[in-house]
Amino acid sequence: MPLSFPVKLPDAAATISLGREIGLVAKAGEVIALVGDLGAGKTTLTQGIVEGLGYEQEVTSPTFSLVQEYLGGRLEVFHFDFYRVEEEHELLDLGWDDYLDRQGVVIVEWPTLHSDLLPKQTRWLKLSHIEGGRLVESR
Repeated sequence: MPLSFPVKLPDAAATISLGREIGLVAKAGEVIALVGDLGAGKTTLTQGIVEGLGYEQEVTSPTFSLVQEYLGGRLEVFHFDFYRVEEEHELLDLGWDDYLDRQGVVIVEWPTLHSDLLPKQTRWLKLSHIEGGRLVESR
């Protein structure tokens, strides 16, 4: 069953549940860009996606490490945070292209900061604060 957007999420549990659904249908080589203000639920949604891909360990934000790798699930997951990346070469030096070539699932928080590096087929999800929770839209 394909996921239908927009989705209203009343709490963190619902955000994780949506992420789980996304993870269950994620395909090798997929890039998921998560757009939203601080506290919009990007990392929480990522926790669900990683869980849906079969990873059972704690998922943390890669704000300071720039990338977290989750191995051992149905597909490898590479979780990036572009927030503190000033120059694109920093990502390229980190092996951005190699991560894309590994045919796992790449999840990027703050993707608009370096959107030129994202493949054309990237799935964009926008998370927003709304009264009573969050809204997730696909663009």
